[in-house]
Amino acid sequence: MIEPCLPSNEANRLKALKELKIIDTAPEKEFDDISELASYISNSPIALITFIEEERQWFKSSIGTDMCENTRDLSFCGHAILKPKDITIIEDARLDERFKGNPLTQLKNTPVIFYAGVPLTDKNGNALGTLCIIDHQPKKLNNQQIKALKTLAQQVVKLLELRVRNNYLEETERALRERNELLKNFAGVVSHDMKMPLANMIVTSDLLKEKYSKNLDEKGLQYLKYLKQSSLTLSDYITKILAHYETDKLAPREEEDHFDIHHLLEEIVDLLNITEDCEINFPENNLDLICNRVALEQILLNLLGNSIKYNDKEKIIVDISCEEQKGFYYFTVTDNGMGIPQNKQKDIFELFATVNQIDRNGNKGNGIGLSTVKKLVSSLGGEIQVKSSMGKSTTFTFSIEKPSQQKTA
Repeated sequence: MIEPCLPSNEANRLKALKELKIIDTAPEKEFDDISELASYISNSPIALITFIEEERQWFKSSIGTDMCENTRDLSFCGHAILKPKDITIIEDARLDERFKGNPLTQLKNTPVIFYAGVPLTDKNGNALGTLCIIDHQPKKLNNQQIKALKTLAQQVVKLLELRVRNNYLEETERALRERNELLKNFAGVVSHDMKMPLANMIVTSDLLKEKYSKNLDEKGLQYLKYLKQSSLTLSDYITKILAHYETDKLAPREEEDHFDIHHLLEEIVDLLNITEDCEINFPENNLDLICNRVALEQILLNLLGNSIKYNDKEKIIVDISCEEQKGFYYFTVTDNGMGIPQNKQKDIFELFATVNQIDRNGNKGNGIGLSTVKKLVSSLGGEIQVKSSMGKSTTFTFSIEKPSQQKTA
């Protein structure tokens, strides 16, 4: 008998198996159904879905036997995973040097004489285990049976990929719950310790102006106005800081929605509640998108809001385009506004970076919105750039990576 040697990628293979979190889990109907089909198609009394650990072979599914594991040194599957892309067929193990004297071939009532195993190989080339069939007598498989076994093994691999995704989502959900709780506590502290005093300052300013305006000169009234405006600005600043850090909980690459760009833009325009003379031109083609809708909405809401606020023209014009190519969605937002100085364009996406411009309402930006936009675009697998001409126009161009299942479409 020859014990199976270790695959060249054994360390990575064991790591991938551990990350799968499937060892010693309860039986699942989806796996048992595949084993039963394998047994039926090959007319074999035993069918197994096995995974190979450091020293043992564990059965996730077992049809025709009560065994749930075996030692790796005796396993046939330990040899099968050495060829991750091929089916291993042993028509008579008693005649194979690797299995002569193997105790499994010498069992009294259920000897392992015939074996066929298809490796369960993940996308990184790690053979985690096998879908295998066993018989107690020599036999052969025809081409149709071999093809069917390979197809069933592919279905097992798809179940494993789904399991990896579900494990990731569960971990993400757990982390998000923890972070959301921290954010909730933080928001409570901010609201109580900062926003409430600011609200009191705003109300007090209004009361002072109403009650004592006759006793104050023009300069005193101006001071009250400054006090109120500064309080409102700081309150808005705090709100945007919270929004910036809450973008992490979107997990944008994991949340995909199906919608069209025109419908999304219509909802954004409603949210902006535009009172200025403004013309917003939607993309010529109403493209169907599959991506994180909430994240894209936040991106466009910020960009369109800036196009309107930082615009000194009597009539505001914003042009939006959207197209798809080479695995990405590409968007542009162009306005006829104030423009961004050349020496500021490189830094505007940094947190707290500002252009030192006053918007059309006389307010100065806080450098949070575009940082949030860049953060969301990056998390969606894309990039964002800006081109601007002072006093004429500004164009933001950004991309979003399409879902992997669409890239090959």
